[in-house]
Amino acid sequence: MNRSSLFRFLACALAFAGIPQASSAPLCQPSLAFKQVQFSPMQPPTMQRKWTALVAVDATRCAANSRGRFEIVFTRLQEYGPETESGEEFNWIAPEVTVSVTFAPTEAVQHYRIGTVTPCPCAGDQSHAGAK
Repeated sequence: MNRSSLFRFLACALAFAGIPQASSAPLCQPSLAFKQVQFSPMQPPTMQRKWTALVAVDATRCAANSRGRFEIVFTRLQEYGPETESGEEFNWIAPEVTVSVTFAPTEAVQHYRIGTVTPCPCAGDQSHAGAK
């Protein structure tokens, strides 16, 4: 494949990547919020600590029995280096879910926030009634 063909191919691929997928059903977004958050003491022999949170899931705009994935983004303080940001994925289901992440003895949680949340079929959409 010559260079100009490669550039045309890449240009087309980027153009199509920007076009949203057609969907027959409207999508809604559940609302997630932290209710309770704990950071355990160090646990021998590994000296790791566990960050645990109870996350409230308001899926009233979603079809019955909806579920999906969500991300929690952490800013981790490092004892021997710069702080880092990383995300962990979990499953959401109404009305709440408990999640936990293990941290090394040289790490601490500086900040945390809800990142991406997968949408759900909207309530009242008959094509997805009873979907899991």
